Amino acid sequence: MDDQIESGIVKKFLYINRRAPHGTIYAHEALEVVLIGAAFEQDVSLAFIDDGVFQLKKDQDTSDIHTKNFSKIYKALEMYDVEKLFVEKESLDKRGLTEDDLSVDVKVINSSEMKKLITDSEVMFNF
Repeated sequence: MDDQIESGIVKKFLYINRRAPHGTIYAHEALEVVLIGAAFEQDVSLAFIDDGVFQLKKDQDTSDIHTKNFSKIYKALEMYDVEKLFVEKESLDKRGLTEDDLSVDVKVINSSEMKKLITDSEVMFNF
């Protein structure tokens, strides 16, 4: 990958977030890796599927679980040219959430569109 970055080749990176925001390190680590990809000026997209949709839920309060609330970082992604956030509609529906429940602007897509997004990506990271 270093040779590709040095030669200016841009790859389509897709970071798939499937897990709840707290209780594991996956969601926080995903954000760190996304920022690294953006720093190397790659074409970065984030997808939120299954319990990963909870990562974007508004008004998260982590005081009772004594964990740092990193959800506000999602609002800062645009400053790093990370603007392509996709949420699977079926995952939202199954969890009783709507786009209005989310803290950032996303594109809600159905499962068929999500499969196409995954297929069209060149590099994928699952969290």
